[in-house]
Amino acid sequence: MKKVRFGKTELMVSRIAFGGIPIMRASMADAVKIIREAIGLGINFIDTAHVYADSEEKIGEAIKGIKRENLIIASKAPDDSKDAFNKTLDTSLKRLGVDYIDIYQHHNIATEAKRDAIFAPGGAFEGLQEAVKAGKVRHAAFSSHSIPLAMEIMKSGKFASVQIPFNYIDNDAEKEIIPLARELDMGFIAMKPMGGGLLDNAELSFRYLLQYDGIVPDPGIEKIEEVRELVGIVEREEPLTAEDKKEIERLRDEFGPSWCHRCDYCQPCPQGIPISMALTAAGAMKRFTPERAEAMVGPAIDKARTCIECGACMTRCPYRLEIPKLLKERVARWDARTGA
Repeated sequence: MKKVRFGKTELMVSRIAFGGIPIMRASMADAVKIIREAIGLGINFIDTAHVYADSEEKIGEAIKGIKRENLIIASKAPDDSKDAFNKTLDTSLKRLGVDYIDIYQHHNIATEAKRDAIFAPGGAFEGLQEAVKAGKVRHAAFSSHSIPLAMEIMKSGKFASVQIPFNYIDNDAEKEIIPLARELDMGFIAMKPMGGGLLDNAELSFRYLLQYDGIVPDPGIEKIEEVRELVGIVEREEPLTAEDKKEIERLRDEFGPSWCHRCDYCQPCPQGIPISMALTAAGAMKRFTPERAEAMVGPAIDKARTCIECGACMTRCPYRLEIPKLLKERVARWDARTGA
């Protein structure tokens, strides 16, 4: 597979990465097969996180016997304090069975409060700096769901790469994040290349992303068939057609301004409603059997029925969504589809 330079890290990474969230649902044996298939097809960049259940352990098992220098391993730590960060890093190294992690990221710097805690004296960033000096981490990085906050952190010069949502619907990064990453020579990992499962056309999703040089999409992969399909799309390198562009515009109109970015800035909800899960329930209904969709998001829809329209979520949503109204719409749509 074609490799691309990952910013000032000078690492040469595969044109797409292997996202480690979905293998949480696979058995150890199946996860190992999927990861090794991806590596065999030329994917050398694997991205996961400490909080993704046993994803790190499964990756660690899959990469046993593979030359470490042939792989680029990325993971993430959710911690704010240095002490907690150090424990998380050591756990990640042990789970993965490696001596160092190539790209280690502060996981989802989503608020100013989290940013301030990470960079405060005794904060997690001190731990990350020391880990780089000690050789446990090769390059410092971070992920975020906030364009303004991500830009501010990027400009600090403290990090070698950034990971943020980017797909043909959630495309805010196109105007500012991508040009800034190029200006600063930072690597860019495109989180949620298929909208966290809401976009079901892989061909369209990846042909859209591959038009941006140096951007590395990070799809969550759960099946060997998915790996083969995505690698095939990447290797064909077919540009978007006029019809593709029309379809993208149609889908943008369909999703409209009520697109939930799953940043969860709206939380906590006084009623305990998992708002982003409820707002994106339609994706589960498209991707899974009715029984599995019910198990996954049915409880979120039931909690959405308890919304008291207090508006607390709306004051925190950076996209100014009318969340109580949207929750009602999602509940009605769910009931219509399930016959409730």
